[in-house]
Amino acid sequence: MDVKGTALLVIDLENGFIDENSPHQIRFAKDSLYRVSKVIEAARIRKMPIFFIKRIYRQNGADVELSRYASWKEGGRAMTPGSFGENSAMVPEEVKPKPGDYTIIKPRWSAFFQTELDLILRRLGIRTVFLTGTTTPNCIRTTAYDANSLDYNVVVIEDCCSSQTEEIQKANIYDMENMGAVIINSLTFCEEWEEFQLFDPIDGIRQDIVREEVEPEPIMESEEGTCWFDRW
Repeated sequence: MDVKGTALLVIDLENGFIDENSPHQIRFAKDSLYRVSKVIEAARIRKMPIFFIKRIYRQNGADVELSRYASWKEGGRAMTPGSFGENSAMVPEEVKPKPGDYTIIKPRWSAFFQTELDLILRRLGIRTVFLTGTTTPNCIRTTAYDANSLDYNVVVIEDCCSSQTEEIQKANIYDMENMGAVIINSLTFCEEWEEFQLFDPIDGIRQDIVREEVEPEPIMESEEGTCWFDRW
């Protein structure tokens, strides 16, 4: 596969979601770190843009999700600016950004919601995003759906994402695949890249639109005069 037009997203791999002593720990997140580090290494070798997506909460909780606020407050106000230790926004060494990488701070589950991610991806000419990180049912899934809505090709690296249970992981991977995401593993990304093929329909759709010369909103003539196709 040609690396041009691709980017790697590493989502929420920080101590507050990884450390076993954190109240927000995702059970299988720590197990994925080695595989994610190998994917990051392969992406850097290919000079693929890498985006580290982070969650950082204000200390007063003004930007914490409604559904998480109570557990966040009771759990010690995790992942605040400049925080250190098991409950912090610190990033494990093996998945730490390096010069040339991008860092995006997101206020909600999706990496696209009220962030500059879409703007930067489009400016770089990115058409395909590879998703890694945690958690699969929340941040990975919402990012995948938003990316799909924004006309990106979505590839989820399954063994580089994590959930609280295997059942949750399988169910959400299944749903994303049915939505249109391509599901691969880290071996495919790291060692079988040249053989990996991804179908990008956008050029074909664009050509169809131009070639068929079908009006997007037909204008009709009626007794009442000229009207749009939706007469209501």
